[in-house]
Amino acid sequence: MQIQYLFELLGTGFFAISGALVANKKSASDWFGVTFIGFITAIGGGSLRDVLLGCYPIVWVKDVYFVYAILGGTILASVFYTTLHKLRKTMFLFDTLGIALFTIVGTEKALSLGAGPVTAAIMGMFSAVMGGVLRDMLTNEIPIIFHKEIYATACLAGAVLYLLLFYFDVNRNLNFWLSGTVIAAIRIMAVRYNLSLPKFRKDTGEPVT
Repeated sequence: MQIQYLFELLGTGFFAISGALVANKKSASDWFGVTFIGFITAIGGGSLRDVLLGCYPIVWVKDVYFVYAILGGTILASVFYTTLHKLRKTMFLFDTLGIALFTIVGTEKALSLGAGPVTAAIMGMFSAVMGGVLRDMLTNEIPIIFHKEIYATACLAGAVLYLLLFYFDVNRNLNFWLSGTVIAAIRIMAVRYNLSLPKFRKDTGEPVT
């Protein structure tokens, strides 16, 4: 089993845990509701990427082990709910590692399907963040990409670095780790030091009509 494939399965399971914990915190407290939100969180971004790139069958349809990873993550979230709920920093780390991994995997896949560099970077970002966006929408939360903290931007930065190193023919495994590390580092530093991008416009204090 390739290490990348194993990490992708683990990342899918971690995202499923994240989705299940959020769903249980909201109104979807039955098993079906929680599993559904965990499923959407884990495969939403990758599915959207595959649809936009015209890649069929979608990855979780082609490989049932991704479904098993989601179910396993949901069960773990139930069994260890109290412990996981307390380990917010650990879950943040899992989420950060997940978006780092999925960004690079999504960028690679887009390139392999003939997408240009700009499209590949966007598809990498979509792979990482859109599952969380769908989760937040379904649980009546403001999607995390609309928060002030740096999230999707970190994914784009890592995708751009991956493409640059790819262009200069850097070893694939080294490229994978370097680019993923940059995503994780940007995300952690942004949260640690409360970093954010400049606002689109200044607040004038006048009501929006």
